Formats: sequence, structure tokens, C-alpha cells
Amino acid sequence: MFKKITNLFTAITFVAVTSLFGFSASAQTPIVIKLSHVVAENTPKGQASLKFKELAEKKLPGKVQVQVFPNSQLFGDAKEMEALLLNDVQIIAPSLSKFDRYTKKIQVFDLPFIFKDADAALRFENSKEGRALLKSMEDKGLIGLDYWGNGMRHFAANKDFRLPQDIKGLKFRIQASDVYEAIMKSVGANGQKMAFAEVYQALQTGVVDGQENSFSNMYSQKFHEVQKTILETNHGILDYMVVVNAKWWNGLPADVKKGLSEAMAEATVFNNQIAKQKNDEARAAIEAAGKAKIVKLTDAQLAEWKKAMQPVYKQFEADIGADLIKAAQSASKPAQPKAEKPPVKK
Repeated sequence: MFKKITNLFTAITFVAVTSLFGFSASAQTPIVIKLSHVVAENTPKGQASLKFKELAEKKLPGKVQVQVFPNSQLFGDAKEMEALLLNDVQIIAPSLSKFDRYTKKIQVFDLPFIFKDADAALRFENSKEGRALLKSMEDKGLIGLDYWGNGMRHFAANKDFRLPQDIKGLKFRIQASDVYEAIMKSVGANGQKMAFAEVYQALQTGVVDGQENSFSNMYSQKFHEVQKTILETNHGILDYMVVVNAKWWNGLPADVKKGLSEAMAEATVFNNQIAKQKNDEARAAIEAAGKAKIVKLTDAQLAEWKKAMQPVYKQFEADIGADLIKAAQSASKPAQPKAEKPPVKK
């Protein structure tokens, strides 16, 4: 009898001590983190998501389990933001166009020809103004961790075209972006907002006549199979913001948050290193397939596109802010060499 009482006392003491210091069985259960995205695994975002999983689980062994759901397996374009806010998923990486309902300033990324190339966009994203945008939606329940590059956008259609007037009246799939709706109107085309997963069938059946995307997205979704011409316009950037549910993120233990932040920083470097490579490979693969013709514009043709779209700036300047537009534009300007100090006279 005495032995039973002693064993019972020992068990109760163990439970009390482990509870006091937080070393319970439940504390050893890893935090499950669902990361959902809408593109294929062989795209920059798909590869970066897997890299983040690898890094996070390595830095936080036994503490986190990252589950990656590509290709709209868990949530599509229309549902992923709502799912994040409901904490049904903890991390998503939508294109920057998706955030204009939470802050109009994010529309700066959609302005036509605001960045001359992907490097200019990256410089702006890493600027003071770009970093501030990551934290600009916390009151809406969203915290941006970083930007993932995905390359420049190009127009593609089921007909041969070179100039804005060539696509007048055509229907183009666009993301849920008011800026892109205005862009399509500026060239006389009709923008139709549509989920990414629906685009191939819509092109195949003629629901839309064209779309605009990065080469890696076009190739991974086989859009080139149902398009006649891809015009290398470089008219916009198609980058992503990796965002988390703010309440979930702020409730994480400090060490977990630190480890995830480090993993995200490293995954971002990895993403931006492979983005150009993936787009170059996709461009070459599209050409090799021989189904869609990739056309490089002359300087005169490109000037026509820029001229047609210029009024879009005035339309959105009040919402975005002239200073923010100027900051984004400055990222495309060559860095000014530092003036040499005059020799000191002795």
C-alpha cells in the first residue's frame, strides 16, 4: 500500500513539475504550418516554398512541421486570402496585385513599365519604402515577411500582334487588380479577372483571347500550347509577397519566430537567385516547343505601348502617392557615382 502511495505521489510530482516548466507532452508536438500557393512546384515560388520547408524544419527540429500545398491543391486564388485570415492556412505568397483591397499603396507594383527589369523591382522591394509596405497591413490581419521575385510580365494572345491597336476588343485574363483593368482599357482591350487555375481552359475554349504572365508561369501551366504569339513587353513585374496571419505570427514563441524568420530570409535569397534562371529556361523551352512565337519589340513599338498606358499613372496617383511612385521609379535609374573628395591641401 505504501509503495502504491509513493508511486502515485511521484507521478503527481512529475506532472506538476513538468507543467510548471512547460515540458508537457503537448509542448513536444510540432507546430504545423500550412503553406499554400497556386503555381507549380517547378516555378521559382514552388521551389522557394520547398526550400523554406527544408530550412525551417532544419533550424527548428521537432518544433515545426511545414506542409506545402502547390497548384491550388488547398486553396485557389479566390479563397487563399480568406483562408489565411481565418487561420486555415498560415503562410501564402500571392502576387502583389492581390493586396490592393488591404492597402492601395501596393498598387505601385502594378503600374505599367515602372521597373525596367526584375533587378530594379528587387532594389525597390529592399528599400525603406518597400520594407514599410510589408508591415502596412498588420491592422488588417496580415504581416509580410518578404518579397519573392518571379520575373517580368509579357502579353500573349491567340493572334499575331505587335502594337496596342492590334489587341483592341480582345479579352485578356488579368488578376484581380484594378490597375490591370485600367491597363487593358488603356490599350482598348477587355480585362477579365480570373483565377490562375482556370486560365488554360479559358484560353483553350476561347473564353479569353490572351493573358499576361512571366515566362515561368506560362511554361509551367502550358499556356504557350494555346497561344499564337508572346510579346516580350516586360510591361510589369510579377512578384509575390509572402504573408502570414498576424495573430498567429505574433502568438508564436520567440525562438520559433526567430527560426522561421531566418529560414524565410534564406529562402528569399534562394528564390531570387533562381527566378531569372527559371524564366530563361522557360523562355527557351517555349521557343523549342515551337507552338507560340516569342516576339521582341523594337524600340519604336515599345514606345507605343508605354505611351498608350501612361494615363494609368494619373488615374492611381492619389491612392498610391506621388512620393511612393517616385521612389519606385528611382530604382530603375543607374546609381550615381560618389563624388571624389578633393585632395587635402598641405
